[in-house]
Amino acid sequence: MRQQRSRLIDAAFYLGFGLDAAYTAVFSEFYGFRVWGNFAVVGYAFAFLHTAILLLTRREGSRWIPVGYVVALGMVVPMLVLVFKRMTGRDWGSPAHSMTAQPEVWVIERAGRLLWATGSPYVDLSTLNRPPVVDDYTPYSPAMALLGLPNALFGRSVVTDARIVAFMLTVVIFLLILKALDWPSLSVRPVQFVALTTFTTLSAAVAGNDMPVVALLVLGAVLAMRSRPEWAALVLALASSMKLTALPAAVVVAVALAFSWRFLATFVAGMVVFTGLSAATNWEAFVDNVIRFPANMAAVRSPAGSPLPGHLLEQTGPVGHTAVLVLLALAAVGMLWWLLARPPRTTAEILLRTGVGLGVAMLLMPATRWGYLIYPIALLGAALYSWRPARQLTQVG
Repeated sequence: MRQQRSRLIDAAFYLGFGLDAAYTAVFSEFYGFRVWGNFAVVGYAFAFLHTAILLLTRREGSRWIPVGYVVALGMVVPMLVLVFKRMTGRDWGSPAHSMTAQPEVWVIERAGRLLWATGSPYVDLSTLNRPPVVDDYTPYSPAMALLGLPNALFGRSVVTDARIVAFMLTVVIFLLILKALDWPSLSVRPVQFVALTTFTTLSAAVAGNDMPVVALLVLGAVLAMRSRPEWAALVLALASSMKLTALPAAVVVAVALAFSWRFLATFVAGMVVFTGLSAATNWEAFVDNVIRFPANMAAVRSPAGSPLPGHLLEQTGPVGHTAVLVLLALAAVGMLWWLLARPPRTTAEILLRTGVGLGVAMLLMPATRWGYLIYPIALLGAALYSWRPARQLTQVG
């Protein structure tokens, strides 16, 4: 009975995200999204049919085979198709109907080249002989440019495409997570929410930049509960230096470790190395790109505008903008109260607090995208796995 229930949930999972892939394949304006959707819908369909057959016939069979279908056809194949297609022509500035990569890929590779050449990954807007445009901005912290360094050092190729670099780095980080957990036997459900939702598979194929950040957040939580505060601090400093979105995770871990001085000192040192040195090279450009642009306070407004509550409220005018800021502040106070009143004591509780906090922030941010939901969904999925072993981890130290 339990196995049948699990398979029923599996079937609903693959069917639901398969329909999302089909919708994207038909209606998206972006070429890369449509290519991904055409492959992904087949992967999700195979996964659904495999699960449905086992469910109806009550046969024994591995739940990991459908996982393989989705990983192969929903992630790896479309990513490689788009990367090889990108090598055949121009992509920077291409119209939406022919874009083989999302702007994130171009921007990160440019950031890598600028970091290598100037020490700052940002375009100096003050040197432009024209008004700035959206493509001039790099709304990431300096360490995200590391994904573009292979392109800067070895030129554009299949293996230096920022998506390939991000994917391989993510795989390495998850192997480190499994090693830190002493190579546990994984269950399917958390893997589905971490790796198989369309938020993850689409990101891998067309952009990829959020995946290593999510993986670093999970690794940081695991290391913190494995009595490795310094390593946890360095991992979270790197994540935060790729995207400021990761900063709340560092706060959660700091509370979980009772504000351990070893964690705090190492985290600050890591932020200085990964963010501070590069930001100081061109402080005004750093503020313009990382602070003002995402907050819609720069010369050009962020194009991120999925119809989530914060963006819809922001669109109502000055009162709505103020309301969004107030709601974000109230949410931050509420999360802080939750943390201090009931400090997290396990890996799962760290991931749960971080996932909920980031989820609320994504919903309330004035400039946001559906894709940002990869953070709360993947972190909450990782928490599903770690509920049981996390309680044991706290005994280690």
